[in-house]
Amino acid sequence: MIDAVGNPQSVLLMGGTSEIGLAVVEAFASDRPLRVVLAARPSEQLDAARARLERLGCAVETLTFDALALDTHADVVRKAFTGGDIDVALVAFGLLGDNEKAWTDVATVVELAQVNYTAAVSVGVALAERLRAQGHGSLVAFSSVAGERARRSNFVYGSTKAGLDAFYSGLTMALRPSGVAVTVVRPGFVHTKMTEGLKPAPLSTTPEAVAAVVVDAVRNRRELVWAPAPLRVVMSVLRHLPRAVFRRLPI
Repeated sequence: MIDAVGNPQSVLLMGGTSEIGLAVVEAFASDRPLRVVLAARPSEQLDAARARLERLGCAVETLTFDALALDTHADVVRKAFTGGDIDVALVAFGLLGDNEKAWTDVATVVELAQVNYTAAVSVGVALAERLRAQGHGSLVAFSSVAGERARRSNFVYGSTKAGLDAFYSGLTMALRPSGVAVTVVRPGFVHTKMTEGLKPAPLSTTPEAVAAVVVDAVRNRRELVWAPAPLRVVMSVLRHLPRAVFRRLPI
């Protein structure tokens, strides 16, 4: 259970190789070793993530998780809870994709939508059921500023994140009476392998900086946070620009 100062004893990372997700786990583990469950497809990256956390003294378990295998999600989540309560569950998997290919190729866009939205919702429902049954815990979902308003450069990805954001924002209200906190995180451009080679956007950040925002949000039971915080103002302005003006912006 999360203690009086907001330190969890156990963390589940759905998307066990996520650089941002691992940075969050490491930030929590800086206070004390944790029981960690990493859910991802078997890979060298998953093995490296496990070793990385074990060096911090964490007891790490790995589970096979495939975002596209929707019929397995409930069982993966069930297995994650068999070793005891989960204090913090992180939904941190996703695809960025190629926007130009996505909006012109059916198979590509369906995969992007299934991973970023359908799978995230499927996992969210399974996690909500388990967390509600244990009567405590924190559920963190990684959205994106891209979901705030569709931009020509990444509107397909943005549309999937807009759906995820709406679902988990609603889940904050649905789970509040059960004692479970839900946090939606809206990062901007984060320097990770997923964004390697792309031109950094203004206010770009790092996985470690996002992790600090998430840790603070969990400890203070915040329902919505931006990473970095000034993006809230920037996106508010962009969201309210007239369409005729917005479409002329080089974004």
